[in-house]
Amino acid sequence: MATIDINAENFETTISDNEIVLVDFWADWCGPCKRFGPIYEKSSDQHRDVVYAKLDTDANQQLSGQLGIEGIPTLMAFREGVMVFNQAGALPGPALEQVIDAVKELDMDEVHAQVAKLQAEHGEHADAEH
Repeated sequence: MATIDINAENFETTISDNEIVLVDFWADWCGPCKRFGPIYEKSSDQHRDVVYAKLDTDANQQLSGQLGIEGIPTLMAFREGVMVFNQAGALPGPALEQVIDAVKELDMDEVHAQVAKLQAEHGEHADAEH
C-alpha cells in the first residue's frame, strides 16, 4: 500500500476509520523529511494492514500546531483512534519496523483503560478548579 496524503479536513476520519495509522509530518523544504520519505514508502509496501499517511505541515499549520508538532519529520502512530507513539526525527528503517511491531503488539484493552483513567483524572482536576 502506498502512502496517502492527508490534511486537516480528513485527519480525524483517517485516524478513526482505520485500525492502525502512521502519520509522517513533513515539509517540502525539510532535508531529513526527504531522506525519511523513501524509508517510509518502502515500509508501506511491507505492511498492507497499516495506513501510511503524510501530512504537509506547511499546508496544515493550524492542525500541526494543535498536535504540538515542533520539529519535522515527526512520526505519530495511532491505533483504534488513540495516539500510541509520537517522536520527532527521521527514523532508520529498522527503528521504524520496531515501532510498527510494537504498535501491532499493544494490548488495546489496557491502552483504552489507561486513556479512560487519564480522562477521569483530568476531568476531576478540571472540576476541582471551578
